[in-house]
Amino acid sequence: MTPNQITLVQGSWEKVKPISDKAAELFYGRLFELDPELRPLFKGNMQEQGKKLMATLNLAVASLTKLDTILPAVQELGRKHVKYGVPLSSYATVGEALLWTLGQGLGDEFTDDVKEAWTLTYVTISNVMIDASKEVMASE
Repeated sequence: MTPNQITLVQGSWEKVKPISDKAAELFYGRLFELDPELRPLFKGNMQEQGKKLMATLNLAVASLTKLDTILPAVQELGRKHVKYGVPLSSYATVGEALLWTLGQGLGDEFTDDVKEAWTLTYVTISNVMIDASKEVMASE
């Protein structure tokens, strides 16, 4: 990622943080609309799940200039997703729901450049999770 892309992601995230509860609600609503089969994977309180999602995104966004510091945690999250029964195909759906949610939250400020920067951020992080998931699946 370029420094400008990191700035775009971090700046736009600052605008989403104040509406994080609503953003989480929008995200999960869109996710389950795109793939209703994912709904049963979420057994707990969805407000709590939303808070976890936002905290994870917050950490990822804050760490974009030093991704290597969070890679072990991202890999562990990918391994946990295998245990939760999360299919690899869902990563694309999650990305789609995330970008849609950001578009809803940012409105006109979700420019093509901001969308591209967020796409690259999500692809970078999700690929680390997918690779870790595949390692777990290969060892089972």
